[in-house]
Amino acid sequence: MASRSLAAALALAAGAAAAVIAPAGAAQAAPPGTKDVTAVLFEWRFDSVAQACTSTLGPAGYGYVQVSPPQEHIQGGQWWTSYQPVSYRIAGRLGDRTAFANMVGACHAAGVKVVADTVINHMAAGSGTGTGGSSYTKYGYPGIYSSWDMDDCTAQITNYQDRANVQNCELVGLADLDTGEEYVRTKIAAYMNDLLSLGVDGFRIDAAKHMPAADLAAIKAKLANPGVYWKQEAIHGAGEAVQPSEYLGNGDVQEFRYARDLKRVFTSENLAYLKNYGEGWGYMASGQSAVFVDNHDTERGGDTLNYKNGADYTLANVFMLAWPYGAPDVHSGYEWTDKDAGPPNGGTVNACYSDGWKCQHAWREISSMVALRNTARGQAVTNWWDNGADAIAFGRGDKAYVAINHESSALTRTFQTSLPPGDYCDVQSGTGVTVNSSGQFTRTLGPNTAVALHAGAHSCGGGTSATGASFGVNATTVPGENIYVTGNQPTLGNWSPGSALKLDPAGYPLWKLDVALPAGTSFEYKYLRKDAAGNVTWETGANRTAAVPASGPVVLNDTFRT
Repeated sequence: MASRSLAAALALAAGAAAAVIAPAGAAQAAPPGTKDVTAVLFEWRFDSVAQACTSTLGPAGYGYVQVSPPQEHIQGGQWWTSYQPVSYRIAGRLGDRTAFANMVGACHAAGVKVVADTVINHMAAGSGTGTGGSSYTKYGYPGIYSSWDMDDCTAQITNYQDRANVQNCELVGLADLDTGEEYVRTKIAAYMNDLLSLGVDGFRIDAAKHMPAADLAAIKAKLANPGVYWKQEAIHGAGEAVQPSEYLGNGDVQEFRYARDLKRVFTSENLAYLKNYGEGWGYMASGQSAVFVDNHDTERGGDTLNYKNGADYTLANVFMLAWPYGAPDVHSGYEWTDKDAGPPNGGTVNACYSDGWKCQHAWREISSMVALRNTARGQAVTNWWDNGADAIAFGRGDKAYVAINHESSALTRTFQTSLPPGDYCDVQSGTGVTVNSSGQFTRTLGPNTAVALHAGAHSCGGGTSATGASFGVNATTVPGENIYVTGNQPTLGNWSPGSALKLDPAGYPLWKLDVALPAGTSFEYKYLRKDAAGNVTWETGANRTAAVPASGPVVLNDTFRT
């Protein structure tokens, strides 16, 4: 079993070393197809992933879903147990072989391809019985590997300036596989071919930096589809012996500098600096880079933004999806205070925004940008504008236009676009915008908000925004408190505090929630605050009233009444 210190190191160093550069070959430079956004449903059970593909990911236009490692692993409730393999059977806590296969089928039916997070650098530490019933000891995994299949160095990695130390020694004490061995390569390839036989469309290679790029190329050559999409975790470290660019011959490489720099810009610098974001900042080529605002390691380690950063986090995701660099990952995980904590309900997601599930992939500010990105694919940045500080705007040819106000006060401006004249839906707010014959529109953006228009959304009632109510309330809270809404409709909980709907603080202090209600519904509602003990405080004043229009949502912009 891993210790807490092992867990912390694993979280931060799991991708933190390669020999010679792998030869260029059949590597796919970017996710194939016209949809390059991946929703990373971290530690979701496979049956819950299947439901998300059908209900959310497919309709929103996500091209891929990435699932957590499916192989048998050590027992334990912590998230990092998934990254300590015991065997290559599909028998982890997130679902068995049948559930995995059913998930792939459901996602494919929804038009979403599947990427499997793949742990092939190491096996588990300690000894015991795995999640699928397999017995193991460190260096002994019956029917798979013995001590002869491990690298000779059995000490932990201590020196990232030493290539051999990084690639031959043990990552936080985990049994390091000798991927230079033909037998080991064959076993790993067999596991990956098994996943391919179940319909998997690509792999994220965990801890790629700790395996020589040539070894990974040799493993990939053994696959039934040697040109399958690969996304390799190779964390950039200045001056280190092993650099991410060494792995570009095998496929995409995750560009960690992108996420780190976004945090710095959104928290302490000016958005105006983003004008040449990407290769202009010294990053790897766009067509070979996988990018993200956060992932499961970095959100816990603090080197990138995470959901606790409120509007900084949300707007950074908006920018990433609008900006034409790399293939974006949208991280979708769960609330945590203990950085080791595993998924709520063992990975079962009964509903978004409940039981601690954050569902970032479904936040309107984020999910609406996926279709914009798909529509703008291949279009260069046009009509850049900034105020020299924290307000920016730019177009994507004649297909899309985005403005972001990260200032502390409202911004009113006439924006110049290259969009054809006509009516558009601002997919950020679900409200209409008219672009005149000169390609201009005038808009007031509140603090920490954005406007996003694209050629695929001319009407807010045309499926871009669901019919119902889009609740938004400005409310400050203390740790442990959350904001809820209830009202005189069954969907709203019929005035019961216990059935009230929790709003999401993606743009804190703005709390939001979209609720499906039939067109023409008139309803009453009110907000309430619950603390960690379940104590309820209603907002003051009379019941609020609203009505759902014939098409699209009613957009509510309220302030909690104290």
